[in-house]
Amino acid sequence: MSQSEPAPKKYERERILLESIKNNPDLHHNALLKILVPEFMAKTTFEKIRDSLIKKEIISVRIKGNMKFYYPSEDYEINLQHQVERNTNTYFHDLKLEIKKLDVDYPHKDIDEKILVANSILRNLIRTDTGFTILDSSKNPKKTLYRDEHLEIQQLIHHIFKIIRNDRHFDIIFPTIVSNLGFFIPQSSWDEDLV
Repeated sequence: MSQSEPAPKKYERERILLESIKNNPDLHHNALLKILVPEFMAKTTFEKIRDSLIKKEIISVRIKGNMKFYYPSEDYEINLQHQVERNTNTYFHDLKLEIKKLDVDYPHKDIDEKILVANSILRNLIRTDTGFTILDSSKNPKKTLYRDEHLEIQQLIHHIFKIIRNDRHFDIIFPTIVSNLGFFIPQSSWDEDLV
């Protein structure tokens, strides 16, 4: 199992690289490497962070001669909104297809698979709903533009729980699923005192 980099360290490195690009627009790839490696990160980390920023369209590459120059992307906020909208809609439609298959496939899976599949779909539905919430708030914070999608996600979550309730292993599966979804559900402050 591979270990992923802790989020705060990754964000810090993204910020350092982005600031360096913004503050030094005339530095080509190798010159940028010299100021960041090894003081702030390793070369492979630099390349991973750079590739991630390019993929997210936060930075762009311009080639002059045989040298690469990086610069912050223009209209990043608009591009991000389009990307979130495209990804969220695609993901939503893929999830709906997966749930249709689940009606037939779920009873034939073993208990561990049932738990894994149900957890995965429920988490992905919640993430998708979050994507629509972000789009609602960025487009018009006073209106719910994705009301139909939010309602459909709510119905799909209900449908998943209905499939689980009707399963012969409900008494084992349900507590495990609810337990694993705990980090999506707000906890009251008095729960922290019990730990």
